[in-house]
Amino acid sequence: MPLLNVVVMLIVVGVGLYLINRFIPMASSIKTILNVVVVVVVCVWLLQAAGLWANVTNFRLTR
Repeated sequence: MPLLNVVVMLIVVGVGLYLINRFIPMASSIKTILNVVVVVVVCVWLLQAAGLWANVTNFRLTR
């Protein structure tokens, strides 16, 4: 995936999250949960885009 697409997608997600947090009234606990979920989803998406998600899912803690 080209770097420009990744940067544009991060900007779109960030602006969307900002607009939701700023203009949609909701409890602060719900905003916190929403922010955490979006950050986790974006991190997983970035790992998949970089091709590192397979390394994370195949990680084993054995001797």
